[in-house]
Formats: sequence, C-alpha cells, structure tokens
Amino acid sequence: MTIHTQPAAIDSVKKSLVALKMPRALEILDTTLRRVEQGEVTWIEALDQLLIEELTLRDNRRVSTALRMSRLTTVKTLAGFDFAFQPSLDRNRILALAELKFIDRAEVVHLLGPPGTGKSHLATALAVEAVKAGKSVAFATLADIVTTLAKAEREGSLRERLRFLARASLLVVDEIGYLPVVPGGGNLFFQLVNARYEKGAMILTSNRGFAEWGEVFGDPVVATALLDRLLHHAVVIQIEGSSYRLRQHAALVPENVRSRPLANPPQPKRRGRPPGKANDDPDAG
Repeated sequence: MTIHTQPAAIDSVKKSLVALKMPRALEILDTTLRRVEQGEVTWIEALDQLLIEELTLRDNRRVSTALRMSRLTTVKTLAGFDFAFQPSLDRNRILALAELKFIDRAEVVHLLGPPGTGKSHLATALAVEAVKAGKSVAFATLADIVTTLAKAEREGSLRERLRFLARASLLVVDEIGYLPVVPGGGNLFFQLVNARYEKGAMILTSNRGFAEWGEVFGDPVVATALLDRLLHHAVVIQIEGSSYRLRQHAALVPENVRSRPLANPPQPKRRGRPPGKANDDPDAG
C-alpha cells in the first residue's frame, strides 16, 4: 500500500499538524512520506526526522526571541573569535567559561583590556551561549544602565527596575570606563550590583584597571564598595594586545597606544588602626 492510496489518512495527519502548530513537520511531510515509500527510511526513522525538524525550528525561534529580549545588538560567537590575534588570551579558559558553570555559581567575569582587543566580542559570545542553554540574559552598556536607572528614579520606579535587572541569570555590562558616569550614577549602579550580589552572574568589560574605577565613577568610596562585591566571587581575564579593528593600520598607531597595560588592581586596605600602632592599644596582644 502506497501513500497515494491513503489520501484521507494523510489529510488527517496534515490537519493534526496544523492544529498542533507544527509547521516544519507539515512542510516536509510529503517529502518524508515519499522517502518511506521508496525505502530510503523506515517509518520510525521518518517520524524521528519529522520531530527533530520541528524541535529544531522551535529551538531556533526560542533562541531568536531570547536574543531580542536580551537586547544584544549583534550576535557574536566563540567560533568567530580570532584567538591567534590575541596570544595573551587563554583559549581553554574562555571555552571553560562557555560551559556556563560561572552562571550557576553567580560569579562575576571581568574582561579587561585596551579598546579593540575583543572584550565585547567575548562577552557577547558567552551571552549567546547562555541564551542557547536556556538562561535568561540582559545586555547593556554601563552608560545605558545608568541612564535607565536614573530615569526610573525620577519616575519613582527604581525598585521595580532594579528588580527587573536583577532577575536575569546573566547580566552583561559592557564598556565600563569608556564614558564618564553622570553624578549619582555610581550609587545607582551599586544598588544594582548589590541586588545581584551572590544571586546572579555578571560579565563586565572595561578598558580601565580597577585602580582607576574611582575616577570612572567619580567617587572612590563607591568604587571601593562596588569592587568589594564584584571581586568577591570573580574571574578576572586580562587581555594584553593590539586592537583587532586597527590591525590593518597598526603602523599608524603609536606603540604606547597599541598595547597600553592596565593599572594593577587596588590592594585591599587594612581595617582599624594604621600598621605600627598596635602597641598603643591596651587591648592588643
């Protein structure tokens, strides 16, 4: 018995596929049935193919929707990153991050380096991996986050906005240090970091060393409080290399600009009395 002798049954299957909202299975049904008739695949293989095609379509749609919701302006992949151009970068370390265990541990990944060294590319690629794995992701520049939080504060909806940004499994904050933070912006960002502390993972990209964050946020006290939380459970990756975007014009760029090292992280300050004063304390010892 061939498929041509069972038009009623085939019509019924098509109606069921429409009702079940399985457009891809409906699209390839006739071709798959012909392959069964010609002996290329068995019935069970045909059914498996129909379901795999439909699931693939649905997963692609899910990822596409999630990428739009995350506000990723471009889609980058780890496969598209030129590790050979940045020999200072440990490829295996990045691939380990792509396993996304840092998200489960609510850790903060810091990608530090001069402009053009691939920080945003890597941050975006890791975010895409998280989306594919079904994780909720939010992506924004620091400037956009501060602007959004400042607007919410003026409108009396800051708590709701913080709660929204704290909800994502992964928050990517791009371009820390590229633009000056408006007065009060550091405090607003601290509230967001505090809301996510030990609850949600983050990826931060910056062209400025941690010692410069007081200048970046216009307040050394706020910068210290931010780093206190952002470095507690952290993975710090320093990229020391030239700009990929300027690779074709490297000869025109001064050497000190091509690979300017970032400042070292600030050393933790001792609490209590200054060193050497312990003997002045009657309770010491």
